[in-house]
Amino acid sequence: MKLRSMLLPIALLASIIVTPAAFASGDHPMTEGVIKKIDTSTGKITIKHGPIVNLDMPPMSMVFGVQDTSMLDGLAKGDNVKFYVVDQGGKMVIEELEAAH
Repeated sequence: MKLRSMLLPIALLASIIVTPAAFASGDHPMTEGVIKKIDTSTGKITIKHGPIVNLDMPPMSMVFGVQDTSMLDGLAKGDNVKFYVVDQGGKMVIEELEAAH
């Protein structure tokens, strides 16, 4: 019975730390950021971002590649975005990118 009473506070803490809003469609963490530069000819985007949870990366500004250059359509410098990035052999590649509201 004592173990059961300890699990509730732990579950509540976990729900505060990992909120559903941090995930796209509930399957992986999205990172928020602001676009600093877009280069559609190379498929690169520079984003000043918050912590990237899935890569254990602190907030910073950096250049990312995108999985598909069409992901950059309709985006501009200064836009707030949410994105999901993966490490593909040392290259940071954005697999999902959307304007943040």
